[in-house]
Amino acid sequence: MSAREGVIKFELEFRPGPAPAATILVELEAWRRIFRRLGLLGQDPARYDGLGFGNLSRRVMIAPPKSDFVISGTQTGGLDRLTPAQYVTVTACDPLHNRIEASGSIHPSSEALSHGVLYQADPRIDWVMHLHSPEIFAARTRLGLPVTDPEAPYGSPAMAAEIRRLCPVAGWPGLLVMGGHADGILAFGATAVETGLFVVSTLAAALSVASADPG
Repeated sequence: MSAREGVIKFELEFRPGPAPAATILVELEAWRRIFRRLGLLGQDPARYDGLGFGNLSRRVMIAPPKSDFVISGTQTGGLDRLTPAQYVTVTACDPLHNRIEASGSIHPSSEALSHGVLYQADPRIDWVMHLHSPEIFAARTRLGLPVTDPEAPYGSPAMAAEIRRLCPVAGWPGLLVMGGHADGILAFGATAVETGLFVVSTLAAALSVASADPG
């Protein structure tokens, strides 16, 4: 991960406001704890320059054309559990102009733009999970996973365009690899359970491929 990764690159219009309701964060927190235990989300001085990695979100306004979503705040990966104040509501996402509007008590994750693109791309998507898996990343070709252009940096309009391009071919629930974002993956689906379990099953497939490799 380069020195510029893990920091917000988009233009942010932030308004102080109330934290999301605790009731809509229960599943986010449960899966966040699972992924921390699996090493797919967290903070480790030996990985990615010691920066926090991974973030989860869920849509909170289903009726189109609204794509509001709640996402974990920036650089919260190192915390075991998050309070509602450490989540933020994204109320507008403009990938073309690299712009996000959000309300809460903390700035959104640096990957908020990538989440927003997925919610806009498919109204069926209600959950997005951005994680870091060296195993899935290494097995991306053998598993036939869609991969964004390695030249498209995270949190950029180029990455947003790549995500929109690959979303329709990533399956359902879907998972794509962020080619220009070290070990980065994006999973999405209609429920937390189907999305989270798809990540776990893909990790199992990656580990199986690695175990079968004579090298």
